[in-house]
Amino acid sequence: MLLHDRVCVVTGGAKGLGQAMCQRFAKEGAKVIAVDMGDMTYECENVEFYRLNVTDVEACRKFFDYVVEKYHKVDVLVNNAGITRDGMTKKMSDEMWDLVIDVNLKGVFNLTRLIGPLMEEKGYGSIINISSVVGVFGNIGQANYAATKAGIIGLTKTWAKEFARKGANVRCNAIAPGYTMTDILKTVPQELLDKFAKMTMLGRLGQPHEIANAAAFLASDESSYVTGHVLEVTGGMRL
Repeated sequence: MLLHDRVCVVTGGAKGLGQAMCQRFAKEGAKVIAVDMGDMTYECENVEFYRLNVTDVEACRKFFDYVVEKYHKVDVLVNNAGITRDGMTKKMSDEMWDLVIDVNLKGVFNLTRLIGPLMEEKGYGSIINISSVVGVFGNIGQANYAATKAGIIGLTKTWAKEFARKGANVRCNAIAPGYTMTDILKTVPQELLDKFAKMTMLGRLGQPHEIANAAAFLASDESSYVTGHVLEVTGGMRL
């Protein structure tokens, strides 16, 4: 039970990678709050749902107050909520750019600026930011998405320094997944999926539980001396 009695907040927790992480954390003994704008797509003991738009500053403050009143602490924060609005730079509208920046970057900031200081005050915590291999290497047609995922890496390294600077045992790490079989990829033609798989050294796409395994490691004391790190879970992509 790696996370026995820990309180974990997972944004984008209603489905996909968020669902896999919520379920894994609950299996490891955590009390999990799955935060999302969309409806929950599953049921799991010890996973509580809270509807939240992470771009709404006031709503984030209300959520924070709710968690503190009910649980008095947050041990683990996973900033997973994210969207895509793909397009070549010359065709990308202001709306496409602004929406992705708001959700993927500002949304991460909105909750962490509340929960990070709480962790610092309590003296313990693990923040896990879900970046992407696109944030490390870039990708054609995803200037907005790549910018946010690269920005998350910068935030990760900054928060690893900020929240531990006074001696608190607060760690902040990022996970950069490669192509992983979530609902988004299920709509991609098989020939493209085969192409993505061939880009990896393992010759296959990732599965959500493999990202969740990495998150469980970073959330737990098994990674007690790991902070400011970007963990690529990509199957060895050749980029």
